[in-house]
Amino acid sequence: MSEKTNGDSKLRNIAKMCADKVRGFDVVIVCTSDPSSERFWQKRLEDGEGVVPIETKICVVHEDWEGGAGNALGTLYAFQKADAKFKKDKSNAKGRGLVEAMTAGDISVALYHTAGKGTRLAPLPGSESNNKPGVKLPSMIKIGTKSECATILESVIRQTGLYAGVRKGRLSVFWGDQIFVPTVDATAAPTHHADILAMLGKFPSAKEWEERGLEKYGLITVNDKGDASQVEKVSHQTASKLLADMGTLVAAGTSLGSFSVSSRMLKELLNEFSSELKAKKGKLDTDPHWWMPFTLPEDGYVRLMERKGTSAADARAHWSRMRTFAKSRFKDTTHLLGAVNVGSQPYWWDYGQLKYYVANNLKLTESNEEASAMRRYFRIPSANTDGNFVDNESKLAKSPAVRVSDRSVVLGSTIYKGRVKRSVIVNCEIGEIDVEDCVLVNVTAPKVVLRGGVVYNVSEDDANALVLDDGVVAVDVATPDKSPSLSSHRSLRVFSHTGVCGGKAWKQKTCGNAVSFEHIYLENKSSSDLAGAHKFSKLKRQKSSELLRRTYSKEE
Repeated sequence: MSEKTNGDSKLRNIAKMCADKVRGFDVVIVCTSDPSSERFWQKRLEDGEGVVPIETKICVVHEDWEGGAGNALGTLYAFQKADAKFKKDKSNAKGRGLVEAMTAGDISVALYHTAGKGTRLAPLPGSESNNKPGVKLPSMIKIGTKSECATILESVIRQTGLYAGVRKGRLSVFWGDQIFVPTVDATAAPTHHADILAMLGKFPSAKEWEERGLEKYGLITVNDKGDASQVEKVSHQTASKLLADMGTLVAAGTSLGSFSVSSRMLKELLNEFSSELKAKKGKLDTDPHWWMPFTLPEDGYVRLMERKGTSAADARAHWSRMRTFAKSRFKDTTHLLGAVNVGSQPYWWDYGQLKYYVANNLKLTESNEEASAMRRYFRIPSANTDGNFVDNESKLAKSPAVRVSDRSVVLGSTIYKGRVKRSVIVNCEIGEIDVEDCVLVNVTAPKVVLRGGVVYNVSEDDANALVLDDGVVAVDVATPDKSPSLSSHRSLRVFSHTGVCGGKAWKQKTCGNAVSFEHIYLENKSSSDLAGAHKFSKLKRQKSSELLRRTYSKEE
């Protein structure tokens, strides 16, 4: 069905994602960066409600590969570790491995990559003790008996469960920081041993290619037989030459990177790279090291890889290896890669950068169709009589003590007086507030004054500490305290600005901070005590909350 005749598919897809009966994969694998994060997510996902079906088996692992394996070898390595965990699980009565169960068509498996420093999202991941996928979003979920902010990862897992129904016998791999809502139906059965998600549209002319700046992106192209190829940052002319053997090209679009492979492809890849996996050596990524050599001619592939800094000899050797792999292991298949279309204009909510985190959260306050769909996805309550979105868990002093306006979102929060304009307030307790175009998450403070900024995971007792300049980003970081005479953690206030890219400023002491974002990352990494940091932050917030309530009980 065409996108044009199926314009309400996004709403139908969101309805499926938000249905009372949760959709999801039979096995969910999460690849984290360290043992502490592995323990945190294993418990968190097992205790949470509404993220995956109750019967879903959770297998969280961490990547202990010096220098990083890349997302190709990293996928295979994480799968191997999850497979060992799955075999040992008491509920696995048959004692089968994941590949065996997938080959039988009994299970669908999803793997979520979350490792990485989160430099471009700084300083938020530092406030979560380097737990980048644990950065909070404006939605409340049940964890055990308590309501807590949903995280980026939980939101991604719930969204991608849309594909579980048609992927029995396959491994689906997703990135843990982006949510997308397809504009087309998501129930098409897989047709290739490997497929990749892409925003496909009609194959562009040379003029359209240039106008849309497609030479800047990694693109998926599809021919009239449904076979796909990947090209990366090339002109229309170069792409046409590279893909001359593909026949009639009918579609092209930006790759989302997420992919799935059949159990047979997975088994063969595990065998092919067994030596690298055993030695934990090497670094390979899916786009340049799997999909491109599978689908591009040798000379064209070598030229593209040389632009990436790979020598011609190494590129030719790898191309030859992957082509031999394809021809020897898949003699019955002429083309290994297909594409799964999410439509040319899906909703795509990226939380991997600070500027996108701010923009996408504030999108909830807009009055357009996408904002309405986003509020539905995050289960934001319907607008009240004033046109704002305030849930039943929130306690706001009656107007005029608290004035909320311009489609603001307030979830699980208590506010005693002030005004909130066009802002998102989640899980906060604030005495006096005056904010506009702001995102406040997990804040306990006597006073917050801010325009166009972010306050995140902050507990404060001083009434003047959060009277901030426009655009400021303020977070609290629970860093390990190495002094044996002190508690295990100490609190550090860190500042940034919505116009600052953490990746570019990673090694700098920005916005008056005593240390760099990198320094915070390294201190958190040296601790490896995610649970301890959370406990410390929780106790600090409880103390601020008690002081705040005593203050306002006296005023009453």
